[in-house]
Amino acid sequence: MQAPDLSELNERIKSEGPFIDAIFGEIAKIVVGQKYMIERLIIGLLCDGHILLEGVPGLAKTTAVQALANTIDASFKRLQFTPDLLPADLIGTLIYDQRESQFYVKKGPIFANIVLADEINRAPAKVQSALLEAMQERQVTIGDETHPLDPPFIVLATQNPIEQEGTYPLPEAQVDRFMLKLHVTYPSRTEELEILRRMTGEDIPPIQQVISPEKIIHLQAVVRELYMDEKIENYIVDLVCATREPSKYQLDNLADLIEYGASPRATIFLAMAARARAFLRHRGYVTPEDVHAIGMDVLRHRIIVSYEAEAEGIDSEQIVKQIFDGVEVP
Repeated sequence: MQAPDLSELNERIKSEGPFIDAIFGEIAKIVVGQKYMIERLIIGLLCDGHILLEGVPGLAKTTAVQALANTIDASFKRLQFTPDLLPADLIGTLIYDQRESQFYVKKGPIFANIVLADEINRAPAKVQSALLEAMQERQVTIGDETHPLDPPFIVLATQNPIEQEGTYPLPEAQVDRFMLKLHVTYPSRTEELEILRRMTGEDIPPIQQVISPEKIIHLQAVVRELYMDEKIENYIVDLVCATREPSKYQLDNLADLIEYGASPRATIFLAMAARARAFLRHRGYVTPEDVHAIGMDVLRHRIIVSYEAEAEGIDSEQIVKQIFDGVEVP
């Protein structure tokens, strides 16, 4: 890939930046702190990628998603996943009209630009399978007809890691569809004090719509144009290949700890997310730091650890950290 005029590209990126800054500003009206989570949500938006948010209750996961949706002049649907949910409750169904003596399609909440799947692991396998087609194919099948989903289409799902009763663990095939998996943590003491004052004080100003779906699609195209040097491309491929064959990268200690490595989808998503992170920093090119900063969120849910790793108390995040430490940075 021939290097473009970086100064011209940087200027173009800076000219598009105010829209993203406006989104950050509007979300900050509602959500205190959580910069990591908000930035990743916007990266998902810029890459047209789905995101899985995991964290204990009360960390503003649902609030942040709703706030992001409110900044966009687009359709938004929130669906509370429960054990008795049916696929038809998600994608819709065929309704028989007795007067017309024919069936017509009643579309479900999946027909929105942004879909919040709250507590996704509480839904049974049939519902998760219906969601799988929508996430991957950007379409749903109702009866004999296939209905495309209007772009942008993004699923933002939350799950609670501490309640296991009445939950259905997501299958690896579905988890792999999520571009990023975020671990949402507690706010700092200073942020907690600000939350107390803001949420128990005066009325919170309403969030303004600052961007249109058409502008988002335009920004997605701009992000794809960001320059990525061949050395960065090789670095990304090396990181993903190291999850499959660690011995080739002098990571022999990981060979028995990894049952399955990351799929090629990880390579694609890591490159896309690195570009989006560079865009958020108003740069027209990707650096190794962009790859490193977003790498954990792309890879943590794509590495299946072995029984040996579980016995030693080693999880996928520890393995990803060792891979980043072991693979040579360009």
